[in-house]
Amino acid sequence: MHKVLTSKAEAWIQRKTISWPWKANERDGSEGRNVRVGWPWLQNDQENEPAQRKPPSSCVRPESQAGEGNRPVTNEASGSWSSFNVNSTSSASSCGSGSSAVNNKLDMDTDCLDYEILWEDLTIGEQIGQGSCGTVYHALWYGSDVAVKVFSKQEYSDDVIMSFRQEVSVMKRLRHPNVLLFMGAVTSPQRLCIVTEFLPRGSLFRLLQRNTAKLDWRRRVHMALDIARGVNYLHHCSPPIIHRDLKSSNLLVDKNWTVKVGDFGLSRLKHETYLTTKTGKGTPQWMAPEVLRNEPSDEKSDVYSFGVILWELTTEKIPWESLNSMQVIGAVGFMNQRLEIPKDVDPKWAAIIESCWHSDPACRPTFQELLERLRELQRRYALQFQAARSAGVENTQKES
Repeated sequence: MHKVLTSKAEAWIQRKTISWPWKANERDGSEGRNVRVGWPWLQNDQENEPAQRKPPSSCVRPESQAGEGNRPVTNEASGSWSSFNVNSTSSASSCGSGSSAVNNKLDMDTDCLDYEILWEDLTIGEQIGQGSCGTVYHALWYGSDVAVKVFSKQEYSDDVIMSFRQEVSVMKRLRHPNVLLFMGAVTSPQRLCIVTEFLPRGSLFRLLQRNTAKLDWRRRVHMALDIARGVNYLHHCSPPIIHRDLKSSNLLVDKNWTVKVGDFGLSRLKHETYLTTKTGKGTPQWMAPEVLRNEPSDEKSDVYSFGVILWELTTEKIPWESLNSMQVIGAVGFMNQRLEIPKDVDPKWAAIIESCWHSDPACRPTFQELLERLRELQRRYALQFQAARSAGVENTQKES
């Protein structure tokens, strides 16, 4: 089966008369697990978007975005950190080719200077992860814990500067309890950095894989709702913001188990009906079929990725763990295969996941619709919990 999956992707590539540059570096499929794919035929392709997008003027808050109330605080998992891609098994992909003079760093008309943070005011601690185009560190800023994403210098090529601009322009306008809070940026010629709040429980991916604290279904639904609220907010911005790299390692968890959406390095403002995968970066295990095929995509590609995250919350497994990146592209993009949902899963939960994975993006639900379905599940689980607790109290009283 693995050979068939690989051959499907290879045959398509050959029809495009292109080569797959990183294929030779994959060893028996074990190391390509979380590799960021750079579409080879677009290596030298420039983004056809303006170097500096006009940031969204306003963001419409969808209704019912309030939190779920006070959540219990349990022992924090030691050694877990907030990061942009803390679990990637390979280093972040190169974010630029060729070099350009530092004179081309940042245009002075960018209003990111309103959020200027001096490098000297940061006390950099240990590295806590790799993100798109940079490395993430735990740091102190005037005594407060923060996460600092330091962009790869590479002589600050045009691509690196564009990526920095893009991420700042997206993050600086976002204000939502389920979106990672942007605190400022270092914009000196020596360093480009993005500073965000620090979330002590780290990424959802690491939390699920560490498996130190078993998550009950009520908490899993809470987490799913948090993620859906955050992405729904992004999709309701004006213009909408498409995340394009939604995965469990880009979702951060605070001490109260609230989940926040992070790493906007690949996000784009939706000025037109569709987006194309111009840079080709991303992680195949979470990417929608149309994105893997390099076809136009929209908000519904984030919906597909959300379905994979729901599958992770269900199984606590790594998606497509036994396949390398090439095989995932062949299986999902060209053979219409999907991850297997365990048979003992709540049928309504399974139905939500399957709806996110529909082959036709237009048939996938919106995040507003997903919120309504998840709230229904949340109410049901709450009633079941109350009934079970009442039954337990009653049995205890009888025994006494």
